[in-house]
Amino acid sequence: MPSRRDLANAIRVLSMDAVQRANSGHPGAPMGMADIAQVLWNDHLKYNPMNAKWTNRDRFVLSNGHGSMLIYSLLHLSGYDLNMDDIKDFRQLHARTAGHPEYGYVDGIETTTGPLGQGITNAVGMAIAERTLGAQFNKLGHNIVDHNTYVFMGDGCLMEGLSHESCAMAGTLGLGKLIVFWDDNDISIDGHISDWMEKDVASRFESYGWHVVRDVNGHDPDAINSAINAAKDEITKPSFICTRTTIGFGSPNLCGTHNCHGSPLGNEEIAATRKELGWDFAPFEIPVDIYEGWDHKKKGIADELAWNIKFAAYKAEFSADATEFERRMSGDLPANFEVEMDQFIAKTQDEMPSIASRQASQRTIEAMGPLLPEMFGGSADLTGSNLTNWSGTVKVNAENANGNYLSWGVREFGMAHMMNGIVLHGGFKVYGATFFMFMEFMRNALRMSALMKIGTIYVYTHDSIGLGEDGPTHQPVEQLATMRMIPNFQSWRGCDAVESAVSWKMAMLRSDAPTGLVFSRQTLTAMERTSEQVENIEKGGYVLKDCEGLADIIFIATGSEVNLAIEAVAVINAKVRVVSMPCTNAYDDQDQAYKDSVLTPGIKRLAIEAGVADGWYKYVGLDGGVVCMTTFGESAPADQLFKAFGFTIDNVIAKAKAIIG
Repeated sequence: MPSRRDLANAIRVLSMDAVQRANSGHPGAPMGMADIAQVLWNDHLKYNPMNAKWTNRDRFVLSNGHGSMLIYSLLHLSGYDLNMDDIKDFRQLHARTAGHPEYGYVDGIETTTGPLGQGITNAVGMAIAERTLGAQFNKLGHNIVDHNTYVFMGDGCLMEGLSHESCAMAGTLGLGKLIVFWDDNDISIDGHISDWMEKDVASRFESYGWHVVRDVNGHDPDAINSAINAAKDEITKPSFICTRTTIGFGSPNLCGTHNCHGSPLGNEEIAATRKELGWDFAPFEIPVDIYEGWDHKKKGIADELAWNIKFAAYKAEFSADATEFERRMSGDLPANFEVEMDQFIAKTQDEMPSIASRQASQRTIEAMGPLLPEMFGGSADLTGSNLTNWSGTVKVNAENANGNYLSWGVREFGMAHMMNGIVLHGGFKVYGATFFMFMEFMRNALRMSALMKIGTIYVYTHDSIGLGEDGPTHQPVEQLATMRMIPNFQSWRGCDAVESAVSWKMAMLRSDAPTGLVFSRQTLTAMERTSEQVENIEKGGYVLKDCEGLADIIFIATGSEVNLAIEAVAVINAKVRVVSMPCTNAYDDQDQAYKDSVLTPGIKRLAIEAGVADGWYKYVGLDGGVVCMTTFGESAPADQLFKAFGFTIDNVIAKAKAIIG
């Protein structure tokens, strides 16, 4: 039987060989953390390589994702569907083994990790999901949700402010099933970190309320095993295991230096490392006994079978709960959701309430809440402004896990990535809110949710200069245009309560892509519509008001500016079609025939929106025009700002006449 060190060395040689073959990558971290990984994956981690999506598996997150050959080696060796050709293709075009772990490329990768600090923050979200789901479904004697979240994290993750946001939250909530290993190797790309990182990281985590295991030799399997056992025994606090390691362990000339952090070792050093490790095999050659020592398929199948027996007993006693659990973990919405939402939308159209769209959003949340027990919301310390709570809101905190809402505090970026982690875990439809301007803090999280193709819902209120007196620091001008540019992301800005409700419906229906919902502070006038027009809202753009015969010009508007377009039509001496376009992304996905029926080719166009103009030229063309923002806003009441920046009937008519000629 191979020794623990022999098993760990398989990770080291695969990592250095793959990086050398690719002529790029990071061999240092996988070589340094191989002993920790060997103990965790062989003795503690609960997983089944034959069913990577087993509900009650432990979650493993490689937050220092640049060391991606570590997780690829682990997946390959333990029996996942990742073969040696995949390892050899590391960092090559269309390879499953990308430079950083990519969710959806390979079974066993729980989240995309690249930008540092993101993985640990996703993991905190996963731990929140496990705790909350367990509180909602576990019964006395029936713990069907009972797993840990393990994280490997490097110094770089700890330097990023994002990790502070999430780790402080984890301590506050007492996430006892979150166990983090700090790869304390004293090295980053620029060299030894003592010049730019504090000396006592452990005390930082103690101040967060974590259980800290100090001074663990990251190359001593017994010490590692003891630390993990101590962490698993502490169920009221997350655990932070300080593992002192040597980066590039086994490399006789480069270990312990930044020279092995992010570059291939070179053929001579690889040969010397093989000798140092006593590894007398060719590149990419793994002996049979090493594979046998790593193979986790039999153990994984047995663990899942044991859980299946437990779940069968649970289902026999609590059949309704079991059925609901299965539905939620599959990601399916309740069968009646669309019908109920369509009825709510129709009722809203009949009532025609003229309210702020943030209020319309809250009304919609109230309607959805009883339909969706999986709905999990929150706000970054702005619940009373974002209006994201509802009558069924039950807050999750350290004392209560059985809830559906989190006050995230003033940590927008952390909130967004923790939301992504909850979505990745499964069992919830997740939304979180802040002012639209603060989307800037969250941008990378939006991008990651789009990249991973997951259905996180971002709620943004106070959508424009209509915010008013708080001034230009809080008035989003360029944010909507840039959010629309994110691939695989839908951005909605409704013009009234009906469009707001439709945007919520569409967001909830999307499980393979994220959505941004943008709502106003100020009151919006309700629009008259036919039932066909209501149905067409889902297409992202539709004809809201038409003229007889061929139009002289088409007004395209969103949000509060739709009413301005309607008001201008009432007094302009021209034939005008008004198109409401709450979601350009959804409109772009329609077939050409529909798009031409809305924006008829050959008719000149004017776009009206209280944001930057750039994105609208793809719709209005060079012979069209815009009434948009060209500067930042100012501090003043909203009505004064709209007038000062040209969002008036007179200016719209003047622009339209200039275009018509």
